[in-house]
Amino acid sequence: MVVREFQYDVIVCGGGHAGIEAALAAARMGVRTLMVTGNIDTIGQMSCNPAIGGIAKGHMVREIDALGGEMAITADVTGIQYRLLNASRGPAVQSPRVQCDKKAYQFRMKHVLELQKNLTLFQAVVTGLIFDGDRVVGCRTNLGLEFRADTVVITTGTFLRALMHIGEIQNEGGRLGDHTAQSMSESLMEAGIELERLKTGTPPRLLGRSLDFSVMEEQKGDPEPTLFAFHDTRGSEELFHVEHSGEQKLGWVPGTNQVSCWMTYTTAESDRIVRANLDRSALYSGAIDGVGPRYCPSIEDKLIRFADKDRHLLFLEPEGRNTNEYYVNGLSTSLPFDVQLDLVHSVPGLESAVILRPAYAVEYDFAPPTQLFPTLESKVVENLFFAGQINGTSGYEEAAGQGLVAGVNAAQKVRAGDPLVLQRHEGYIGVMIDDLVTKGTREPYRMFTSRAEHRLLFNHTSAESRMLSHTEDLGLVPPDRQVRMRSKEERIQSWQERLETERSEGRTWGEYLRRGGAESTLPEAFAQEEKGVRAEVLYRCRYRGYLAREQRQIARLAEIEEVQIPTDIDYSEIRGLRTECVQKLADLRPVTLGQASRVSGVGPADIGILMVYLRKRRGS
Repeated sequence: MVVREFQYDVIVCGGGHAGIEAALAAARMGVRTLMVTGNIDTIGQMSCNPAIGGIAKGHMVREIDALGGEMAITADVTGIQYRLLNASRGPAVQSPRVQCDKKAYQFRMKHVLELQKNLTLFQAVVTGLIFDGDRVVGCRTNLGLEFRADTVVITTGTFLRALMHIGEIQNEGGRLGDHTAQSMSESLMEAGIELERLKTGTPPRLLGRSLDFSVMEEQKGDPEPTLFAFHDTRGSEELFHVEHSGEQKLGWVPGTNQVSCWMTYTTAESDRIVRANLDRSALYSGAIDGVGPRYCPSIEDKLIRFADKDRHLLFLEPEGRNTNEYYVNGLSTSLPFDVQLDLVHSVPGLESAVILRPAYAVEYDFAPPTQLFPTLESKVVENLFFAGQINGTSGYEEAAGQGLVAGVNAAQKVRAGDPLVLQRHEGYIGVMIDDLVTKGTREPYRMFTSRAEHRLLFNHTSAESRMLSHTEDLGLVPPDRQVRMRSKEERIQSWQERLETERSEGRTWGEYLRRGGAESTLPEAFAQEEKGVRAEVLYRCRYRGYLAREQRQIARLAEIEEVQIPTDIDYSEIRGLRTECVQKLADLRPVTLGQASRVSGVGPADIGILMVYLRKRRGS
């Protein structure tokens, strides 16, 4: 059989949330990009809860938008309920969340990809990679076609040797009703990449007309929604219309026609049913080897780990405007279907519920991310990048953030440009990637504000400011938006300086704000400014002292963050390093002294010794 080859600059394997942002970033940077996915009709599929954002996750979505990504704008215009979480707390930890119309989100994302210049979509299952020595040069598919490229991004999600569990029943597949990728794992292992197993799960979906909402508590959206995308730096044509094509993207005015979610609770009978059937749960019977998500546990885990609680909160969340299907947030399980049915019926309001889709657990391969550089390129195979759940993360937002960075760096490798490495002080995406490549993970990684030591700098209104230098260097956003972003930042800085210098009644406006003064008494011209500018100026003024302290700490740490560690260093030759430290550094191969300082088992004394060694080496 004659195998025909097709040549591209970047190949993205997978069409989930990581694959979408990787493919769009590379294509928008001007390189020829191919996305190969097993089913183009499930591009952007929300396999679990059809919601975007949440604590820290919402901040990441804003960072993705600031870097030119697509998740934020698609979530905004396909949202059906909008809420600002932690609204009563400080601005640094307030985070937007939106319940999306599942199919509208998916269809819009597919359309965006179809319309993207420099991007080709193709439906096929990637069966393996093509290598030339220790570098990747393409991929093979189940159709007998081979695609060649300078760089390849792997975003396979939960599909590598995926096995679904419903009680004692097992089926191959990374998602109910979808395929699995078996031979891809073998290809990666043959190249020397280590793989391990993780587990995740999803709750049942119910028929809305079979539910009794009268006994549940209604949860409405915010009357004034907080959106993800920075609409003030966008032209209106970016929302729905595609310039010159005459086509219109799916979506609606954000915040219109919101729907309600509903709250109910498990009962003592729910507890009894679960405990009586623990031996039939795939998680507790020993059928699952992979470790599950600590922060999104199954109902079995919750009842065992929190045995002191009388009940557990459940959310009934609609999957869209044009479907009667509901997601039961909080009832993830791998119990058999007959037990699931009894369990659902034990919950107030769900006594007559009809299950449309059963809950299940899925076990899959992942590649421990300590095998990656901070660019998300493999240390083992050159030009091969990884993003999303294959790196051990959990969540659409975490996947999308990684996908964008991997796509940018894959394109930069083609263009021989400088890589994008987001630092820990720049945003949650930088914290996440540094955590993954430096510390690794043994369970599905989820972002929290507590993971970021500089989180006071990461208020969600500041994402464009924090990412501005990167978008200017890499050309990640359209030129007209780049101009608006720069103008917005200049206005913010101008107003900040003005409020900190202009005086009223013996004190500056900044001092007035820090003493609890109201925004309404500020100069009239400030009230005429755009909402986004005002919000960021007020944050910087009110928290000036705290933000300055964070910046001083970052400056103190900057020296070791900038010290590069040569890739050919032999740690065993450095006198004074402890054996444990030598082993950890040799395994991880950190690229900077700052990264080395965050490796478990490496102490301040070890860093001092390593710093002296590097100085002597540079001087020799």
